[in-house]
Amino acid sequence: MTGAVLAVDQGTSGTKALVVCPERGVIGSGFAPVAPRYGPGGRVEVDPRELLSSVVDAGRQALARAGEPVMAVGLANQGETVLAWDPADGEPLTEAIVWQDRRAAPFCTELAPHADELRQLTGLPLDPYFAAAKMAWIRRELTRDGVVTTSDSWLVHRLTGAFVTDAATAGRTQLLDLDSTDWSPRALDIFGLTGERLPEVVDADGPVGVTTAFGPGVALTGLLVDQQAALLAQSVTEPGTAKCTFGTGAFLLAQTGPTPRRATTGLVSCVAWRLGGSTSYCLDGQVYTAASAVRWLTDLGVISGAADLDPVGSAVPDSGGVTFVPALAGLAAPWWRGDLRGSVTGLGLDTGPGHLVRALCEGIAAQVAGLTDAVAADLGSPVTSLRVDGGLTRSALLMQTQADLLQRPVEVSALPDATALGVAAVARLGTDPGLTLRQAVPEWAPSAVYEPRIGAAEAAERLAGFRAEVDALLARSPATAPAA
Repeated sequence: MTGAVLAVDQGTSGTKALVVCPERGVIGSGFAPVAPRYGPGGRVEVDPRELLSSVVDAGRQALARAGEPVMAVGLANQGETVLAWDPADGEPLTEAIVWQDRRAAPFCTELAPHADELRQLTGLPLDPYFAAAKMAWIRRELTRDGVVTTSDSWLVHRLTGAFVTDAATAGRTQLLDLDSTDWSPRALDIFGLTGERLPEVVDADGPVGVTTAFGPGVALTGLLVDQQAALLAQSVTEPGTAKCTFGTGAFLLAQTGPTPRRATTGLVSCVAWRLGGSTSYCLDGQVYTAASAVRWLTDLGVISGAADLDPVGSAVPDSGGVTFVPALAGLAAPWWRGDLRGSVTGLGLDTGPGHLVRALCEGIAAQVAGLTDAVAADLGSPVTSLRVDGGLTRSALLMQTQADLLQRPVEVSALPDATALGVAAVARLGTDPGLTLRQAVPEWAPSAVYEPRIGAAEAAERLAGFRAEVDALLARSPATAPAA
């Protein structure tokens, strides 16, 4: 099979589309921005029509640049972003509530007595980050009409008329039974969503319909949530291997194989993908603010953008005693304190932009190192190296800081758009049932490998300093939401 596929990655701040040929690689690309709106009370939302138009615009750009037709389309999605919509005409009934939105936190507090049961059922801690709490909030606060789903189901419906979601995306709702990979009646009951019309849970590589949104009709044959698509693209298919995507947030996933492994460290247990009826599982840890913290520094005028991280940060030898806990949208795994605010400590009259940049890089890297330690504890063996992708991997300063604090090699993906390439592989699998996973996924080859430049003792000291600041934040802000 030699036909190209169109892979669309619908993300938080924009949609990237690639036309991918198995022999020639990427032969066309497109991008359309998306602008989430931020408001008081943890509000983060976006116009659903903007999501759809970005998908169509980016896809058409990529096809125009490729100059040739494709045999299939794959769609990756944000995962936990939800909206209510009318299944009769596909019109949205609410704004899309973005995964970062925290307005369902009080609802989660009400459900705290069910937190342990939900974790056992679904693998997920009770937190407004996941879709179910947002769905229930929409039903309570906004509308009882239509259906309420993750954004992928609405996009697929608008593209093809189908009413589906893939098992990995469904696993991000906190409504999926982790063992059966089907909707859990008990979880639906806990969230007050019993009786809701929910999409059919399908394999990631199953044909779901035909779309004419990009021109002549073409089959949509691949669906996968964004982080799991990146996991696949980086060939993290064996138990114990891990990747981290440095985007708006930083997302670490570790493969655990065909059996779900309930985490004991605050990580999330979830579906990696369901292909051909067979399910693979993973452990998942999140850092809510990575590139979004860089944007925050940019908005303050400390730097002019992410490209400044290396030149500004390299102007000083260290952080000058500054510690930055970039909990600008709260702390995720393993603390699950979305209500927490960030902190910058150790400031002095001699503190300059370079110190703040280095402290931010260290704050992001320290959280990722903590997630890697949690994976090792849950698996009973260390992660030997970390494969990374995403826009912030262009920062040599951040990647070196990550290797130093991790005390493991950090392998930077040569594939800058891993999420799109992962869903391209899934779309190809959906088109050719005889294709193996290894044949569909691009061969892994890092563009750079960062080795630790400091010793274990110094790394431990720096990590201890960061964790002490996190502990101080936790002590100042007693929990107002259920702990993991």
